[in-house]
Parts: sequence; C-alpha cells; structure tokens
Amino acid sequence: MVARVATVAFEGIEARPVDVQVLVSSGVVAFSVVGLPDKAVGESRERVRAALAASGLAMPAKRVTVNLAPADMPKEGSHYDLPIALAVMAAIGAIPADALAGYVVLGELALDGTLAPVAGALPAAMAAAERGLGLICPAACGPEAAWAGGDLDIVAPASLVQLANHVRGTQVLARPSPAVERAGAPMPDLGDIRGQESARRALEIAAAGSHNLLLHGPPGSGKSMLASRLPSILPPLTPRELLEVSMVHSVAGLLAEGALTDRRPFRAPHHSASMAALVGGGVHARPGEVSLAHNGVLFLDELPEFAPQTLDGLRQPMEAGEVLISRANRRAVYPARFQLVAAMNPCRCGHATEPGFACRRQPNDRCMAQYQARLSGPLLDRIDLAIEVPAVTAADLIQPQAAESSAAVAARVARARDMQARRYRALGLAAGGTNAHCPPPLLEEVAQPDGAGLVLLRDAADSMRLSARGYHRVLRMARTLADLDGEERVGRRHLAEALSYRGGVGRIAAAA
Repeated sequence: MVARVATVAFEGIEARPVDVQVLVSSGVVAFSVVGLPDKAVGESRERVRAALAASGLAMPAKRVTVNLAPADMPKEGSHYDLPIALAVMAAIGAIPADALAGYVVLGELALDGTLAPVAGALPAAMAAAERGLGLICPAACGPEAAWAGGDLDIVAPASLVQLANHVRGTQVLARPSPAVERAGAPMPDLGDIRGQESARRALEIAAAGSHNLLLHGPPGSGKSMLASRLPSILPPLTPRELLEVSMVHSVAGLLAEGALTDRRPFRAPHHSASMAALVGGGVHARPGEVSLAHNGVLFLDELPEFAPQTLDGLRQPMEAGEVLISRANRRAVYPARFQLVAAMNPCRCGHATEPGFACRRQPNDRCMAQYQARLSGPLLDRIDLAIEVPAVTAADLIQPQAAESSAAVAARVARARDMQARRYRALGLAAGGTNAHCPPPLLEEVAQPDGAGLVLLRDAADSMRLSARGYHRVLRMARTLADLDGEERVGRRHLAEALSYRGGVGRIAAAA
C-alpha cells in the first residue's frame, strides 16, 4: 500500500502542492528518494532514520521508496523531513493511514526526533486554507501560521512523539495563537534634526506619497540621519500589506519566533551588495533586498559606490512593483513595491560644492561629473525628488531649536495617505494605493491642474526637457502636495514646488 502525505514546494511566495508518496516493498534493503530532490531533501533519509529510532521506531528491513510528486518540479529545503517521516510511519502502520488526509505537513527533523523551525510556514498555511486543509508544522512555526486565519486547523508539535500521540488520540495539542513582535527600541525621531528644513519638507512629501527620494550633499550633513527617520513618519502597515510583507519574510526565514509587526520594512544594504543580494536570485532564487523592502523603504547610502550594473537592475522592479527571477530550473516572482531613498556625496572627496574648495586632481566640475556618471540617466529619471542637504554649521547645533517631532509630521502624512486611499478605492484600485503608484490613465483625472498650473507645466516641460516619465512623476508629486494641503484640485503652487524638486534630478543627470 502507498501512504500519502500532502506538503508544498515554494515558487517565490507561492506554495505549490506536493504529494509525498511512500511505498514499502520487499527486495533489497534501501531507502531512496525520487522526484528531483536537492541535497537537503536527499539527506532527509538519515534525519528520518535517526528521528524514527529516537522515537522508538525502526526502519523496516525492506525497500522504502519515497516519491515527491509532481516528479518534474524541483524540491528544495529541509521542510520535507516531517512529511516523509509521517508517510513512512503510515506505511508501516505506526499511525493510522487516514489520520493525515486533511493536513498539509512541513517541518525539519532533528536527530533526536524534535522538530526544528522552517521557512515558509505562513505561505504554506495560506495555501492549506485555500485547499480546505489543516496544517501540521513545528511548534516554533505555529504562531506564524496562526495568522492565516482563525478557522485553519493547526497542529504544532514540538517532537515527532508528540505528533504521533496527538494522531492516536492519547495527547491533545492546543492550537497556537498568532504572535506579535514585542516593541523594540523607539524609532529615531525627526525632532533630533537641527536645521535642514528643506530636507525635512522633502522627507514629508516622500512619505506622504511614497515617492523616491535622493539626498545629496557633503559628508556629515545628515543625509543618513534624515533617511533613518523616515520610518517614524510612515503610517503602519494595513492588514493586507502586513500579510504581503510577512509572506516574503517568511519565505526568507526572517520572522523571529513567528512574530509579525506592523512596522514598515527599512532595508539598508551595504554598497558592496551583489545583483543577487539586491534584486534576488542565487542558486535557489531567494528574495533580494527589493522584495524584503516590499511596502517599505529601501535605503541606499553612498549610491554611486554601488556597482552600476547592480543599480540598473533596480529599474524594472521600480516600475513593475515585482521582480521575476528566472534560472535554468527555477522561476520565481516576488513582490517589490518599495520606496527608494538614496544618499550620495557630490564627488568622491565630498567637498566639491563647498565655497573655496579646489580639488587637487582636476577641476571641481569634472570631479563631480566623473563621480556622478556612475548613475545612469534612466535610473535618475525614476527619482521623484532630489534635494541638496547642505552642511550644518556649529551655530545650528549649539543653538536650541524647537524642531517638529515625528508624531506631528506623521499625523499630516497619515491624513494625506487617507485621502489617497479613499480616492483610489472609489476608482476601483487596490486598497492602500498611493500617488506614486497611480496608473497613468487615471493620473490626469486625479491630478488635473488648474489653468495657471497647466500653463506652468507646459512651459516647464519644454524648458526642463521632461521625459514622459518625468512629466507623470511631476503630476504625482503635485497631487501629493495638494493632499498635504487638504485640497482637491492641484494648483500652480503645487506644480511649482514639484518642479523645483524635479529640477534637482535634472541637475544631477546633467552633471553626469
């Protein structure tokens, strides 16, 4: 008789059904696993053998064949250990054969029979709920899986013996409860910033409309300090966004103790990051930083120091909101709707814009042009706001200032985001839509400027040589400025301010 147990294989954040089939037959004593297993799945033979022995069971002196169907789908990861072990136990009569018919199973076995946590418990739970099945997973993954819904039957044992006793009815395991991440250290506050009023204003606009932002200025002017305070003025994740973010982090194995949080992701990779680390990829097509920053912020400090080819890899995800990773034997799609915030110095030495400074190697303008040439024009065209962050004087630091706190700015950002959510919900778009992601067909309807603004926009488009993308990004930014003012119509002053920020992008592109 063939024993069957349901499990999953992960393609991106999608959990594809996999049928684990075990046949115990007479013949040469062997334990073979077929169905395109990778190294981790192939090694499950020894973990299963040792875990069964530690649980008081012995492998039969027969031929054991494990088939992972469909056989043409690659199987990767250690989460196949538990379904293989349970299928073997069902095949030898250690547990009732029909006891696992209504469950999806995943988990890694230790040699002593305990269950170790695995990545992907939340997507697996979502897939099980869609199929009308329950979920069996390690105890450490139970709080994560419980977020898939209160009606989902979840069994989360700590060991193989506990699970066997539960199946036989001699022990009852309680359903795990969803876990919430404990509040950590408070986020950095905007009230710590001295001076930099223009940069603070740009940060508020970027947060209100989810616009891409570039901060450029000399070293020590506070660019990184400003960027690190952006999460403190962003609204918390909506339930839908929380689920999307958590599924990506679950597949990546980044959910500590299965706990979820409504804080938006803030990812700040080092400038030595490779293409696979930033965009995603590798042998197993893992999610990259752009996906781990989904519905949050991707901060790239020292932007020109990143490899040019790596930076250009951001162009497609910035437009599409997702990234498709194709390999010879894998194809994975990950969401990547992130807000890009970048910081850069004007040149390699960083002081070319300071009065009286003269570069020793070459004229300042040429020094700046060579450094900024590492950034491609198409990438800069996707930046909405570029703001210069001048050096802060000692007087600014010494003199006490009543700087506005993050809470006050966050309240204005929340009101602007609420206006956008209501507007796009009425137009039939997904909940939580922002101006930065408004589709072009709807843009002229929601951001139609008044007569004076239309004249200004027409003249500026010619004088600034705006591309079609740049034109639409100016309209989106002007719409955000109007939302911050609580106005339904985009006016001339909103367009004028939006064009001033767009002009900074043009100056950097011209220098490059």
